[in-house]
Parts: sequence; C-alpha cells; structure tokens
Amino acid sequence: MPHIPLSDTENIPILPFAEALQTVTADDYDRNRWLYVPDAYDEYRYILGTRGEKPLICIGINPSTARPDALDNTLKSVERVALANGYDSFLMMNVYAQRATDPKHMEKAENPFLHRENLEAFRYVLSLAGENPAVWAAWGTIVKARPYLIDCMMDFVCIGEENHACWYTAGARSKNGGHPHHPLYLRKDAPLDPFDPVPYIEAMREQHK
Repeated sequence: MPHIPLSDTENIPILPFAEALQTVTADDYDRNRWLYVPDAYDEYRYILGTRGEKPLICIGINPSTARPDALDNTLKSVERVALANGYDSFLMMNVYAQRATDPKHMEKAENPFLHRENLEAFRYVLSLAGENPAVWAAWGTIVKARPYLIDCMMDFVCIGEENHACWYTAGARSKNGGHPHHPLYLRKDAPLDPFDPVPYIEAMREQHK
C-alpha cells in the first residue's frame, strides 16, 4: 500500500533522533541485523539499513514504506549495489525524513525540527562508517519536488565534509540538470563513480533564483 502522509509533521509527535535511537517499541525484527530508527513504522524515518563493518551510506529524497524484512524495490536495489561494490551492509537515509510514497505528497514547507534531527541521524551513520565514509547520492530527479530540499541537501554535504565523506553516484546522471541516478532501475553490479555534490547543488540554486 502507498503511504500518504496523515498531516504535516508539525502536527504529529516526532522523537528527537537520540531518543528514537534508544527507544525500543517493536520486537518483530532482528536488531542484530537491522538498524531501524524509529524502530516501528511511523510517519517519518531517520535510518533503515543493515549492520556491518563497512557500510555504504545511501541518500535518497524521502522514505517510503520500506522496513526491516520488507524492503521495497528501491531498497533491494540499494542493497544489491552496495554488496556488488564491496560493502558488507547499507544504511539508507533521506534528504527529508517524512514518509511519502509519492514525493508530491510531501509537506510544502520544511519542518526545521525534523530536518535538524535528520542531520543528527546523518552524523550518527557517518560515525559508523569509519574514516572517509562512502556516501552514495541517489535521489534522482525527484529532488525537484520541493524547493526546500536543495538547502536540506547542502546541509548534508556540509556535514559530510566535516567527516571527510567521499561522495559517489551510480549509473548515468540525468542530461537535464545532472541529477544522480535513482537506484530503482540500476544494474545490480552498477559501479560507483566519484561525485562532487557542491557544484551540482550550486547549479540547482542558480536555476531556482
């Protein structure tokens, strides 16, 4: 079933990331295999991934319906590409943490609290990936769904720079705008290519002036 947000996130309770990371409410998945924050299905999701020593961090636009042991086709592709490129696990995050199967249903205005806590989640996953964490930009053209996503994305890039992250894309970037390829239709052995997100984001900002 698709996920259509019940309301804007300012109207629902949202746990700070640190609290969500420690809160245990669900017992229907293996916590030794999965990292899932919050740990039960909700209107937002900070992290979904598998545990390992060498994770590939994947950044999409916003979460859909995936959860532990019930990955959607996008997350199945993310896992396949991660393993094919020599990583033993994947950690999926998103530029914005509100669940919506169709990005057109995302709230029209950014919730600063949700974004701030999502950045705390990003800092956490970077800490799990050791030196020079590998970050896969995989948001596709749907980054154009909301204007605030550009600034949210730049915040991710700045935190990545603080942690010496190495950015990558997989598959051909779009001819119109150079957007990173979405994971859904990639070959399972698609290689990762180095990517500099800063000029890409600056070009997007110029287009939106």
